[in-house]
Amino acid sequence: MKSILPFVISFFLASVAIAQVDTSTYTPNKIYNFSFVPLPAVASNPANGWMFGLAPSASWYMGNPANTKMSNLVGNLLYTTKKQWILSSRHNIYLSENKTILMGDWRYFITSQPTFGLGSSAPNEPEQNPNQPLSYWGEQQMNFNLFRFHEAFLKKVGDSPFYLGLGYHLDIHSKVENFYEDGIDPLLQFSHDAYNISKGFDTEKYTLSGVTLNFVMENRDVAVSPYEKNFAWIQYKINPEFLGSDQSSSTLLLDYRHYFNLDKQRKRNLIAVWGMGNFLVSGNLPYMNLPSIGWDMFGRGGRGYAQGRFRGENMVYGEAEWRFPLQKEKDTFGGTIFVNGATFSGAKRKDFIGVPNTYEKLFDKINPGYGLGLRVMINKEKRTTITADYAFGQKGNSGFYLNINESF
Repeated sequence: MKSILPFVISFFLASVAIAQVDTSTYTPNKIYNFSFVPLPAVASNPANGWMFGLAPSASWYMGNPANTKMSNLVGNLLYTTKKQWILSSRHNIYLSENKTILMGDWRYFITSQPTFGLGSSAPNEPEQNPNQPLSYWGEQQMNFNLFRFHEAFLKKVGDSPFYLGLGYHLDIHSKVENFYEDGIDPLLQFSHDAYNISKGFDTEKYTLSGVTLNFVMENRDVAVSPYEKNFAWIQYKINPEFLGSDQSSSTLLLDYRHYFNLDKQRKRNLIAVWGMGNFLVSGNLPYMNLPSIGWDMFGRGGRGYAQGRFRGENMVYGEAEWRFPLQKEKDTFGGTIFVNGATFSGAKRKDFIGVPNTYEKLFDKINPGYGLGLRVMINKEKRTTITADYAFGQKGNSGFYLNINESF
């Protein structure tokens, strides 16, 4: 898992980044200073095995760089040794003078991944679930396809750093299939099926379609690798049946990030903190749409655990990271040390007569993670950075993470 091949290839490809020549006159919403890094992806994690393909990154300005923030896009086109296809594109686009922000998350997965049941106490190994007596919790393998289209359009409020806007979010899970392994009792239900049946959802295909109300405060100097100030995002999502959702529901997302500079002369020396909450406000969500570790927009949360390791009706997550340069005067190489923690609630159940309602609540248990990483800045002006982290969680969980740009 600790291959240095991605770094060798990345240094070679850094030379093909395309930079458009600056001009003295800027036209609003035209592309300036465009750069593209076609980063090959050779990595591994427990959920996907070895991954091969491309992880391209692009950055540009949609107006005068003096008064317009840098836009960015990160993509993936990957095939894995577990016969998975992963295609995705995530972007933050700032139009001229930052008057408009476009926030997008598009994905198509043909994939597989283990699930472990709901709550922070779900064990590694499969066993009968004491909170749901006819089903398993612990590791259970799943195949599924995911089509996702999330896009939000936000307008700036006067000259303030605040934005308001609307979005549309669509998730279609299909061909969902659980499969039995040695030691699994076929008379007990999988967590996914037991939950969906209890809430009235299909076990093989379901749709979540809704509109979002978004409030954003954007103070960061460079979104992909901030050195100072802060960012906040409040999103209220309404998923009505008349827009295509299998059941009506609503959720609330709270996301706050702050960057404390430790040295005015070396702004790369800083403490970054991230707090996030994702809550089910009303109705029911299908199992795979419940808040889960590693399923944030850029998939950066929960280092130390595989994506989907913890899941619940509500989630609270926190992380702190010290980022520092490794060279006295240059910023090419950097390092990081980080800690994180997550807590999840289970699901209230009413279909087992005589069985106590012992579902897990937020903060009954917190799962910590910690680790360290290396940073290689391949474009100082755009702060385009290759990040490699190794993280540890509880009970033998760990992982190697290779990405483009900072985790948050």
